[in-house]
Amino acid sequence: MICFLFFGKESMNIRDFRLWLFSAVAIAACVSPALAELKFERVFGPEIPGGIYKHPATIAELGNGDLYIAYYGGEGEYKGDTAVFGSRRPRGSKAWELPKKIADTPDRADGNGVIWQEPGGATWLFYVVRYGDTWSDSVIKYKYSFDYGHTWTDSEMLTFERGTMVRSQPIQLLNGDFIVPIYHETGKDIEVVGAQSASFFAQYHKQTKEWTFSNKVYSRLGNIQPSVVQIDEKYLFAFCRRAGGYGPMADGFIVRTESRDGGKTWSQGEDTQFPNPNAAVDLIKLKNNHLVMIYNDNNKGERNPLTMRVSTDSGKTWPVARNIVDTPDDEQGYPYIIQAADGRIEGVYTSQKRTVVNHFTMDESDIK
Repeated sequence: MICFLFFGKESMNIRDFRLWLFSAVAIAACVSPALAELKFERVFGPEIPGGIYKHPATIAELGNGDLYIAYYGGEGEYKGDTAVFGSRRPRGSKAWELPKKIADTPDRADGNGVIWQEPGGATWLFYVVRYGDTWSDSVIKYKYSFDYGHTWTDSEMLTFERGTMVRSQPIQLLNGDFIVPIYHETGKDIEVVGAQSASFFAQYHKQTKEWTFSNKVYSRLGNIQPSVVQIDEKYLFAFCRRAGGYGPMADGFIVRTESRDGGKTWSQGEDTQFPNPNAAVDLIKLKNNHLVMIYNDNNKGERNPLTMRVSTDSGKTWPVARNIVDTPDDEQGYPYIIQAADGRIEGVYTSQKRTVVNHFTMDESDIK
């Protein structure tokens, strides 16, 4: 069944109730009866303390079985001192806890919190801090937790290069190290992602506890926000968001790059056949080695619909596809998916002008 859960203040005024009702109706209207096996949930919206802006969201299943969502919030994307918030749904519970600040640099805007549970190890939080007027003035910080996100270490710097950001989840490599997809965004126009914007990758070496960085991946329009999978010991590939403007672009596509040496060096970015409205894409590898991608299948400047595809041949072809959300009057931004221990796919995305965080649960078979 489709379910809508609400968590917020202990009591709602009329305005809050109307906001919740509008969200529930909007999601219900876009989900056809054929999608009844998917479970959609409005987690929290502008009525939750911390500012009306809540975007983009990421999700992790922690080692103790809790689900954890991180996002950044405030009064707007470029307004005030935004901070990264975290919310937990304890194992066995149906309710999300009230979000708490988990990263807040004094007098600076923090954004793009990425929560990730290292298999058998620490819980990591990567995020960006903006030191100027645009994201091209950002740097990446990180911290980690040894008690599943209840307490955190002090923050450390991943990069000092201005314009460097994070958005997608790390993966653990077959050799035990892990790799964090990052990118360098250029340009001072908030309505255009610069053509020299490029994806690259930070690799953490477990034995030496050192970071190394790959070459930057350039492409025809520029690219950002890579999402990566490892196919075998040497071969990895990533899908990236295209750069440029936010309006219609008939030749705007998801960008693909490959590594043949375990993630150390990467090929030039090439256009795929998948449309991209200058919007985030996510890509994961399931336990059965199938690949799942989620993106906005549109090059008309709209972050709609929200589409999922499956590949059973290591990314060579993607014949199975399904629109899981289609709301022409709304957007579904920054989709992010993981596979939980029970094999199900857990995902989040934001809607209603980046004020509502949504969560869904599904099986791979629901896409077919």
